Amino acid sequence: MKIAVAAPTGEVGRMNFGVLQDRNKKPKGINFYSLTDGEKHKVKELTKKVTEEVGKNLYFPTGSAVSHKFVPVAAETGNVAVEKSSGFHMVPEKDNAIQTAALSGRKRVAVIGGGPGGYVAAIRAAQLGAEVTLIEKNALGGVCLNVGCIPTKVLLHTAEAYTLAKEGAAIGLKAENVSVDWDELMARKRAVVDTLVAGVGTLMNSNGITVVSGTASFLSPRELSVALSEGGTRIVRADSVIISTGSEPVVPPIPGFELDGVITSTEALSLEKLPESVVLVGGGVIGMEFASLFSSFGVKVTVVEMLPGILPMLDGEIVGILRGVLERKGVVFHTSSKVTGVEKKGTGLSVSVETPRGATKLEAEKVLVSVGRRPVTRGLGLEKIGLSMDRSRIKTDKKMETSVKGVYAVGDCASPIMLAHVASREGEVAAENIMGHKTEMDYKTVPNAVYTAPEIASVGLTEKEASEKGFRVKIGRFPLMANGKSLIMNETDGLVKYVVDEKYDEILGVHIIGPRATDLIVEGALALRLEATVDELVTTVHAHPTVGEALLEGALAVRGRSISMPKKA
Repeated sequence: MKIAVAAPTGEVGRMNFGVLQDRNKKPKGINFYSLTDGEKHKVKELTKKVTEEVGKNLYFPTGSAVSHKFVPVAAETGNVAVEKSSGFHMVPEKDNAIQTAALSGRKRVAVIGGGPGGYVAAIRAAQLGAEVTLIEKNALGGVCLNVGCIPTKVLLHTAEAYTLAKEGAAIGLKAENVSVDWDELMARKRAVVDTLVAGVGTLMNSNGITVVSGTASFLSPRELSVALSEGGTRIVRADSVIISTGSEPVVPPIPGFELDGVITSTEALSLEKLPESVVLVGGGVIGMEFASLFSSFGVKVTVVEMLPGILPMLDGEIVGILRGVLERKGVVFHTSSKVTGVEKKGTGLSVSVETPRGATKLEAEKVLVSVGRRPVTRGLGLEKIGLSMDRSRIKTDKKMETSVKGVYAVGDCASPIMLAHVASREGEVAAENIMGHKTEMDYKTVPNAVYTAPEIASVGLTEKEASEKGFRVKIGRFPLMANGKSLIMNETDGLVKYVVDEKYDEILGVHIIGPRATDLIVEGALALRLEATVDELVTTVHAHPTVGEALLEGALAVRGRSISMPKKA
């Protein structure tokens, strides 16, 4: 065992001592104090083993009194002067992160989960001076880097390039026999993922963060038991803990969903080959991205959605444009409909669906279930520390702190918005509050991004939401068919839409569909963050020719003076 300096608190595993110095302030030894004569005897025997000066690592045999409780008492003087009373914290010899923190007096932070919320929280805490231990049971980067955001966008980028090549004649590009090499695409996906995961590892090393591979659970609010991936158990102690365990796909208990060929987004990213047909159960973001991906590659796609429309969280006018584009690509939609069962039929599957027009059956090679995700909080031992929950979601305040002081939660396991960039910001907020800064999470400026073709991005209130909140709204619209760069790119299916408060001229929401919408939405998010008015946008010079000019034109349209649109009669 090693003993490292820590503040004496009287907690289990802490030993209190007096630092003994001679008249010249030179360390001569230490005296330990404990509750009982028996414990004093044990400590006395241990002190005989000390071979190094105070302030260095002090070595004791395994089995030293780490499990006993010690309390502060007045130091005995004897023949030497007593400088002060302090404390030693006993830690395993391999627990370098905790040992260094204890020796330096730095705050110890443990992070459970290495996804966008966890690894960003770990880095921010380290930047602010904490000694950080990050525990991850799978690969660094979490769902986003490994089986979510990144691999999906790799496939979608290739789908975009494939469409451009196929339709290249319209822009003077002739390409014959263009095909998708699925094996090569899967290899590229793995290469991109591996590069980014390795990059997160580099970030951990460069910030001095200790990464532990294993599954963590709480023993107490300040103590974690980690079942190591390599076998065995390790105890990690910390002053604060950040939970960032992410989410997992929801698979409803519908008959037949257990059959081979019924998959989630995770399996869809590692298919051995492109299916000839697929039924997508769920018309949310994940479903629509896969509908766009598969239909671009020539797969027959059918979407079944229980609600009256797809992407219900987005502006209806914007969503209507996307649906029209997908329908032109052959995607079939069954809204206000639900799947009641799946059966094997030949080499494929037969899906029973109840629609407003009656029951029907859909046949497909694959059924992709994308009805949502749920927080991963089981097995963490949260009941041992009395954490307040909202079903499976961890409750937090605006500082991302839970009902247990010193325990924070970020990302999909706690957030009302399951997005990677939200998790990252929540991670920063949690880390900053742990390190003494006063920061609160603001969801007002969170952008939504849907990587379909065309892309959709939005931030702030939709027209419907603003009206329901009592705002008198003004709307500014600018179609991308009137934007020079969109015309050059041959991508004119699009629109920029502003939702503006009529009273103060403040921008309440920005909604975009079209090329590079997910990049352009940053301007809208910044506008909401700064509580910008229409005047502040229209007096900002935008580069020409760019798709971004459409943001200027949309703002001008609020005033009825768009430059690039014909004047209304």
